[in-house]
Amino acid sequence: MSGWCLCVFMSKHTAVQSNLIAHHFGYLINIFTVHCFAISCFSGIMKTGLNAIMGATGSGKTSLLDVIAGRKDPRGLRSGQVLVDNKVVTSDLRLMSAYVVQDDILMGTLTVRENLLFSGNLRLPRKQCSTADKEKKVESIIQELGLEDCADTKIGTEFIRGVSGGERKRCSIGMELITSPTLLFLDEPTTGLDSNTANSIIALLHRLSRGGRTIIFSIHQPRYSIFRLFDHLTLLHKGETVYAGPAGKAMDYFQSLGYTCEAFNNPADFFLDITNGEFFVCVYVYVCAYMKSCMTMLNVVRNPQTSYAQMAMNIICALLIGLIYYQMPLSLPEALQNRIGAFFFLIINMVFGNLSAVELFINERAIFVHENSGGYYRTSVYFLSKVFVDLLPNRIVPIFIFSSICYYMMGLNPSFTAFLCFALTMSMVSLAGVSLAFLVSASVSTFAMANVLIALPFVFMMVFGGFLVNLNSMLNWLSWLKWASIFKYGLDAVTINEMKGQVFYSVNATLTGEMYLQSQGIDYSLWGFWQNQVALLGIVLLFKCFSVKFSKITR
Repeated sequence: MSGWCLCVFMSKHTAVQSNLIAHHFGYLINIFTVHCFAISCFSGIMKTGLNAIMGATGSGKTSLLDVIAGRKDPRGLRSGQVLVDNKVVTSDLRLMSAYVVQDDILMGTLTVRENLLFSGNLRLPRKQCSTADKEKKVESIIQELGLEDCADTKIGTEFIRGVSGGERKRCSIGMELITSPTLLFLDEPTTGLDSNTANSIIALLHRLSRGGRTIIFSIHQPRYSIFRLFDHLTLLHKGETVYAGPAGKAMDYFQSLGYTCEAFNNPADFFLDITNGEFFVCVYVYVCAYMKSCMTMLNVVRNPQTSYAQMAMNIICALLIGLIYYQMPLSLPEALQNRIGAFFFLIINMVFGNLSAVELFINERAIFVHENSGGYYRTSVYFLSKVFVDLLPNRIVPIFIFSSICYYMMGLNPSFTAFLCFALTMSMVSLAGVSLAFLVSASVSTFAMANVLIALPFVFMMVFGGFLVNLNSMLNWLSWLKWASIFKYGLDAVTINEMKGQVFYSVNATLTGEMYLQSQGIDYSLWGFWQNQVALLGIVLLFKCFSVKFSKITR
């Protein structure tokens, strides 16, 4: 027996999964003259198996069940579609499906067998099914539902003692199974039953679903022995979808959002506590970023080649620069020429050395779109995790190692404070370069386009950095571009850090570092140094914000 797949999905976008196409819908009801949405923006796919719709009282479970079963007024379906096996639901759905209402509507004066035979006589076609065929069908259902012991017992009324609550419910299910539907709807089949009976009913449904039936039912607050039998879970809150997916992955989903289930707690109770707002938790973007960063860190650890290569390149470059500018003297003119040349070389290395960052987002675009669309995390969380895990360990730590090697090899200011300021500047320049590369990678979808686009702003920034051309002599309408240059802020900061307090000499003259800075129009006050760090930080944040925006647009 092959089961039906029912699909209700969202928005005007069309999605294909197996043989299903689904669209967003909302259901509107009229209360006097007031319009109320009983269901808003529901999405979901329900396949062969046990599909549970769970939620608190008033969450829209029954309304949703009635809509997808075709029992609600179709005029209330304002948008979207309900599809069964890739076909729009019509009135013929009732011929293919069955619906078990919450209250058992049975003839109390008839036995279980008689109720089932009554349903068969009315619903099975007379021409294709003889009386003997119908009786055989009834016997088959009695055995399938385990009703042999009470088959000839009356259902019971307020005056006649009859079968138990669980047997009544199984009889109600049997009356709907008489037509051999492969799509079965049940409205809260465990309501009013004790825990043991409720467990047996869901176990019965689970067994029926393994025969190829698609069973969709609403349920309020199941015990764990019931919950573990679910194949698919739809969790509702005030008519909106909180979760729709495999029941076994629901716990992981909520834990990924920052909710923690206590030991020995029933997952169903845990989910309802969350939707009811009774579960206290602070889920801020930074918490999510930390959790996402753990996964990103694991990815970095398990793919260490990039980190090793980054570290090796930094060490090699540090040794090379240290050897080229080894122990620079304080004598003029070599002192100024070598120092400014070294600083420009260092800034170029920090910026262009991070061109590989354009691969960060492009490599993970498919994963990001999938997880972000699935609600794993927000876009900002993804980018924060990249900052905390990929950028900091792969950029900042290697840069400090790089700085500690080349700084003292070049014979720069021996003060430890000066070294820290130098390393900080190199780190900020690197982060700014990475942020720009990340912005480009978030804007395009191919490596080729990213490599073309990233070179252009870097070249312009290098020209307006203050080393290749005197910024004070430029045309006024062009000179403003220097304020957007990573090179300018980095070069000014390291120059101030090294020159301030230094004394350079030649045979006939002496030059202080302050005199040189003043001649270049560089503010060498305390704020003069730190304003460059603030500017670099602003560039980092600005590019990150644009990266988030562009990633939402281009995905």
